[in-house]
Amino acid sequence: MPIYRYITIEDGKDGEIFEVEQSASAPTLKFHPENGKPVRRIYDAPNIQTQYTKGRENKLSDVNYVKSKGFQILEKDKISGKYFKK
Repeated sequence: MPIYRYITIEDGKDGEIFEVEQSASAPTLKFHPENGKPVRRIYDAPNIQTQYTKGRENKLSDVNYVKSKGFQILEKDKISGKYFKK
């Protein structure tokens, strides 16, 4: 289940930040579960780890690299629309 961040609202100012694990279909909290103070949800950028960089992308799309992994390179004939081996 995802973890959502909330912040308490105290006299119109931001207060304590806390995290709650809840399902994605659960409604957004309106009040702090322990002290009952009003809260609002904080939206952060997702923490997504990727192993792909521009250099890796170029390597993976290189024709010689693709062929070395056992794939065939096909080109489309502009006139007939059929594909043939490169």
